[in-house]
Amino acid sequence: MKIIQSVTVKQVLTENSKKELLEGYAEKKQQLQKECDQLRFELKKQEKTKKIHPASLMKHFEKEIQMRQEKVKLLDFQIEQLHMLPLGSELKEKEIQAIIEVEEGSRWEDIEKGKTIIIKDGIVDEIR
Repeated sequence: MKIIQSVTVKQVLTENSKKELLEGYAEKKQQLQKECDQLRFELKKQEKTKKIHPASLMKHFEKEIQMRQEKVKLLDFQIEQLHMLPLGSELKEKEIQAIIEVEEGSRWEDIEKGKTIIIKDGIVDEIR
């Protein structure tokens, strides 16, 4: 019999992976900053046309901008935490689903505790 089981994928922090993570965070942060700027520009544009009530328009745009600023704060926190982590630390990257073969006589505890895949610089280093 085959069952579906969650498998945790962890990444070992190396110089390369740390650099890639920092670059990814910087790109996301820059994208959010661009979106905020675009929203501010769009708000000014809408205010000039005055097709929509200014108060509700302002509230909507401010909410969207604030949402993105919160994401930027979260990215700043993640960058700060990444700088504090020592090399060799294992970071949980994601969970995936795997098909596991279960047969009569299999130890249920071994099946139930799940598996973990360890990635090091983009290569599977270990399966636990």
